[in-house]
Amino acid sequence: MTSLVPLLVLVPLLGAAVALGLLRHQKLQRAITVGVLVIALAVAATLMVLVDQHGTIVVQVGGWDAPYGISLVVDRLSALLLTVSASVLLIVLLFSIGQGLAADDGEAPVTIFYPTYLVLAAGVLDSFIAGDLFNLYVAFEMLLVASYVLITLGGSEQRVRAGTTYIVTSLIASAIFLSAIGLVYGATGTVNIAQISERMAALPEHVQLLLHTMLLIGFGIKAAVFPLAFWLPDSYPTAPAPVTAVFAGLLTKVGIYAIIRLETIIFPQPQLNTVLLVVATLTMVVGVLGAVSQTDVKRLLSFTLISHIGFMVMGIGLGSVAGTAAAVFYTVHHIVVQTTLFLVSGLMERVGGTTSTRSLGGLLKAAPLLAALYLVPAFNLGGIPPFSGFIGKLGLFRAAALDGSPMAYVTIGAGVVTSLLTLYALMRVWDAAFWRPKPAAEAAAPHASVAEPHEHLRAPEPAPVTVSETDGTVLTGGSVTVTEPAAVSTASSPEHTRLPRMLVGVTTIAVLGSVALTVVSGPLYGYATRAAESLESPVQYVQAVLGERP
Repeated sequence: MTSLVPLLVLVPLLGAAVALGLLRHQKLQRAITVGVLVIALAVAATLMVLVDQHGTIVVQVGGWDAPYGISLVVDRLSALLLTVSASVLLIVLLFSIGQGLAADDGEAPVTIFYPTYLVLAAGVLDSFIAGDLFNLYVAFEMLLVASYVLITLGGSEQRVRAGTTYIVTSLIASAIFLSAIGLVYGATGTVNIAQISERMAALPEHVQLLLHTMLLIGFGIKAAVFPLAFWLPDSYPTAPAPVTAVFAGLLTKVGIYAIIRLETIIFPQPQLNTVLLVVATLTMVVGVLGAVSQTDVKRLLSFTLISHIGFMVMGIGLGSVAGTAAAVFYTVHHIVVQTTLFLVSGLMERVGGTTSTRSLGGLLKAAPLLAALYLVPAFNLGGIPPFSGFIGKLGLFRAAALDGSPMAYVTIGAGVVTSLLTLYALMRVWDAAFWRPKPAAEAAAPHASVAEPHEHLRAPEPAPVTVSETDGTVLTGGSVTVTEPAAVSTASSPEHTRLPRMLVGVTTIAVLGSVALTVVSGPLYGYATRAAESLESPVQYVQAVLGERP
């Protein structure tokens, strides 16, 4: 059972090494990458069941007992996020294959995509099982190196500029985190999270506050909380759709996971809970106001990403089992739904040639399935009953009401406003992109604008096919062909673009997965509650890692 835990990191890293040696054999690269992520998902799901039945699993690497060696720890929270993250990594990978992101053209940004993606996966999975702060720092650095390569994929000036902003901000966060680790070690004599938990209470209160604040700032930058989220809207939208999707779904949640550990294991006392509730309120409101003001779909989704991070921080800041359980449930919900929306935005860009709502239009007639794929996760993120977004927010509001403090009620009000404005912003996209006819100037323009900004990242287009005059859609040669509606097209011949079946199918699976969260919300919320109960009792975690103390 314990032998499964190291595989979560070793298998992706070994897979990355093998894929790097097969740069001229992209089919083998794809097969290896998919196989590695399938193995990671199977291991994570197995651990999720085992941990729920038998308790926390701890592996002391190299046989060195804690706190002298490296501890890998899998509890209910870790196992749940491992399973969801492995699922999302696999779905996004399949989407990228369908999109032709790693097309067989021999260019360097393409050939390194798969090994880099596996290094990213290893960093994400390692973050969730790290039992000491330095191992967590190493996992963050793996994420940083891999994400910088992925965010600049294609090498355009815009992507390099955005990648520079991203890496500078991430390096600042890493420097703060590393400095905090040094101070923690100097004050407690250890970097093992369980032993830090034992020794932290003996430190003077002002020292605890300094360490707490520094760690919270480092994790807050990675989680993109206000006012530390300035970098995100300019960094994520420039990357290819699959890269943006996995970044939005997972990278900020690594920061949220670290904050949960910080507030429940290392600093279980309510030292900064009020500050967290204030930060949560401002993150929700400022983020959603930014979303409302956007005319680009990807930038709008980036701002909604920031605003909904506030819901998770709200649950953490309440400092109760009910609040933490709701935060864990909402984290899972947001990983799946936000990733799905970014995948759908990739399809919208492929059909409409842009993600600007000023230029999009007529997609409801041109691609009815795409309209449905957008609407379902949009309702879910907006919190429409009975979707998981509504269930998660209801749990958060209930936990805040049980807290009963004035600041808790303020966060409830901010959460309600954020939900309504999120729904407004997403429905405005629906109206502009799907319901409104395509602007006449755009309809008359050559359809070459539909091409991706970097053609070398796309698979070769199949040969033209005959298009039905009734609904403009046919399935042939593994592609879905979408035509512009006749009412808005002034070109002499029907304009059309093709969406590979695999690409549409993977996005449909992602949408169905977001709906499945609603179907299994009862068992999932129960699992999140059991995870929260374990987190609110740090003694269990300490005993699992360090063993029974005399």
